[in-house]
Amino acid sequence: MTQPKLPEVPDLHDDTLAAALQAAMDDKTKPLGSLGRLESLAQRLGAIQGTAAPRLHQPQMLVCAADHGLAARGVSAYPSDVTWQMVENFLSGGAAVSVLARQHGLALTVVDCGVRHDFAPREGLLVRKVAPGTADALEGPAMSEAQRDEAIANGVTTVRGLPGNALLLGEMGIGNTSAASLLLARLGGFEVGDVTGAGTGLDADAVLRKIGVLRAVLARHADARDPLAALAAFGGFEIATLVGAVLQAAAERRVVVVDGFIASAAVLVASKLRPHVLQRCVFAHRSGERGHALMLAHLRAEPLLDLGLRLGEGSGAALAWPLLQSACALLNEMASFASAGVSTASVEPLDPAPVTDKPAR
Repeated sequence: MTQPKLPEVPDLHDDTLAAALQAAMDDKTKPLGSLGRLESLAQRLGAIQGTAAPRLHQPQMLVCAADHGLAARGVSAYPSDVTWQMVENFLSGGAAVSVLARQHGLALTVVDCGVRHDFAPREGLLVRKVAPGTADALEGPAMSEAQRDEAIANGVTTVRGLPGNALLLGEMGIGNTSAASLLLARLGGFEVGDVTGAGTGLDADAVLRKIGVLRAVLARHADARDPLAALAAFGGFEIATLVGAVLQAAAERRVVVVDGFIASAAVLVASKLRPHVLQRCVFAHRSGERGHALMLAHLRAEPLLDLGLRLGEGSGAALAWPLLQSACALLNEMASFASAGVSTASVEPLDPAPVTDKPAR
């Protein structure tokens, strides 16, 4: 099997910086720990950037789109044409992620990684089409090794061309919850029925049929055990492109804001290749897709939000973005006890009034 050249992602662990970040947060005008998980978020952002004063600038929302051959097996409630139609919706500004990106000042880039449609050139669209959709994974590998490596390389070069120090992950692809479930089942060691859900809205009977298809795919590719082999076997082009994007963003010490189930599947693969990727990740939310809670547990990730979302697109990452901004602002702008002239002395409890039998006058 070929091995693509992947970015190196070194360990960020720095005891001195960690102590400085903790001390800075503890010295703010508040009771210790009273900002809860915003404090640990601020410290993570500082660790990623290698500074006790982290700042976020020019955040990039990257939405990768592709079609899946397995969709022809009825694993989605929507036809494959919805993939290209939603890409057009992203580009015209009408999708949820388009609205949220505008609201929060996120630059939106949509990448055609392998959609069965030819798009007219326009601002905000990158065409990095490996092929018009993956193959049917029940008949053979979804991608050849060469296609997989091309998609990963596309993700690397795409991030290199983007400004800023934060990357928010989004995706679109009818059938891609199946690919994510397959990757989690194989790389996480789960029974596929435990990590497969309704996706775009399948009913209970259709979910059972979907599980049956995915079990057959796993059996078809029983030897695809390592991360790269599993990625080629199950797809998709958008997930592989996100793998490359995550690896490059991590190598550049960008903050990686992870959306839902499919984006987390890309991080799962990337982390199996370069474990320190996870040090750079902030997991935006726990989605309503059945396997996502197990995915997060496997990655030992604690998401910021739990809103029952299962839209994808990067919508959850966009919604979580203001929390990252707040964490940085608090660390950089909140007064210390000394600068605010606030005493850090403990308050002594008042002595209780003496008990007497005399009536009060």
